Amino acid sequence: MKLGFQPVTVDTNAPDEEGCLVFANNRLVAVLVRLSEEHGRKAGRWYLEHGFGKLDGPAHPIFTDLDEAHDWVAQRFN
Repeated sequence: MKLGFQPVTVDTNAPDEEGCLVFANNRLVAVLVRLSEEHGRKAGRWYLEHGFGKLDGPAHPIFTDLDEAHDWVAQRFN
């Protein structure tokens, strides 16, 4: 399985605009948003704004970095 990450700007109506689209085998599976300074100690971490397919559900984890997000997504597709 091939995972890809594409940087985007997300219109969140908040300072958290830096985003990343996550693709698994060229299918969009998630939208991640980098948390702004408004989030204090969590600033700079990546939040699962929305998951699709296997990543859809009530859990919206926060990742330290995109490597951690990559590992989490890969585990769900293997």
